[in-house]
Amino acid sequence: MTPADPPVLLDRVRKTYGDGGNAVTALAEVSIGFPPGSFTAVMGPSGSGKSTLLHCAAGLDEPTSGTVTLAGRSLTGMTETGLTLLRRDHVAFVFQAFNLMPALDVRQNVTLPDLLAGRDPDPDWVSEVIGRVGLKDRITHRPGELSGGQQQRVAIARALASRAPVIFADEPTGALDSRTAVEVLTLIRDLARTGRTIVMVTHDPVAASYADNVIFLLDGRFVAELPSPTVAEVADHLARLGSPANAHETARARR
Repeated sequence: MTPADPPVLLDRVRKTYGDGGNAVTALAEVSIGFPPGSFTAVMGPSGSGKSTLLHCAAGLDEPTSGTVTLAGRSLTGMTETGLTLLRRDHVAFVFQAFNLMPALDVRQNVTLPDLLAGRDPDPDWVSEVIGRVGLKDRITHRPGELSGGQQQRVAIARALASRAPVIFADEPTGALDSRTAVEVLTLIRDLARTGRTIVMVTHDPVAASYADNVIFLLDGRFVAELPSPTVAEVADHLARLGSPANAHETARARR
């Protein structure tokens, strides 16, 4: 991968579930690249293909057709072991399922990906990230001693502390109070400025306004893009996509 190549690239990606008359197209010929140092929000109505896009881009789901390139490697034909190693070295995740280890405390959960990859965690950076997500006083607590929102903060800190060049996040602030959400979104935005590539699925216009760019999906298609978004602009785009007449015209125009 050269410095100019997007760390995440989808080329005519189609994802269909089921066969024949029962087939459902979750992604329809989506082509998009996410450049280094970018923070992109992915939005759209329920069922528009947001999570499928994220899963295909991360190599967690295999496209029906088209190609996905991650960290300079085409995912086509890669074995599960190869995919696992690629993600381990280049990708961090924040998904709605926290996937925390119940026997480990906050700091141990946050540093686990680095330890599993054979890397030495940076203790100062780990402490900074834990503090930025509001868990400085909970470092020795285990997941069972934390609220759902606090567990989400641990999952976010784990992804951010890994220093992975690519971060995929699915509704990362959905379980957070507004103050913590702002702290987390600010940290994510700051990390993008250091060269990381961040792709975030969200339904929240406020969260999306922290991104450099917002892309909108409808019925599995890339239908609109909004650079340097404001909360009002994002909300207006979502409202227009939610209108059946406008949604139909927008999707038809992009075909």
